[in-house]
Amino acid sequence: MKRLIKGGLVVPDEWERLSNEDLDAVVLQPDGPLQILPLAHYRQHAETLRVQHPRIGIWLGPDDEPEAIAPYLNDIRLIAIHFPVFTDGRGYSTARLLRSRFGFTGELRAVGDILRDQLYFLHRCGFDAFSLRGDQDLLAALDAFGDYAWSPFSPSSPDTERGPVESTPH
Repeated sequence: MKRLIKGGLVVPDEWERLSNEDLDAVVLQPDGPLQILPLAHYRQHAETLRVQHPRIGIWLGPDDEPEAIAPYLNDIRLIAIHFPVFTDGRGYSTARLLRSRFGFTGELRAVGDILRDQLYFLHRCGFDAFSLRGDQDLLAALDAFGDYAWSPFSPSSPDTERGPVESTPH
């Protein structure tokens, strides 16, 4: 079984992420497996899938706008945001908007070309689960959350636009 980082631990990934090509494998019965579906497919079958929220998640591609998922946020418990390449930063913004503007409190998972060096910053944007690229050592990657002793901003401060509020040398 595939593994991921969640809650600061390496855990089994119980969810199956289906791509647009795998949609024949979607189970529409309430007792089906845990599945993460592309947003377009979820939208197409929303009425059937909404009642199955404990076992259905949605994955967003880099071109999917967070506003498109807003009507479904109360019906799902997991959103996976796909990073096609590690240099594509759109997923960071999507995560931040889902947490701050839309108030999503479920699992927010980074998937795709995810590297150890991104984990600290992904976490700061609201991600709480990380499915790393296959060549990454998950146990070694756990150290990434302690890489920085400084805080890029204080989430409780109304002045988050001003940049760093404090810097602490190692």
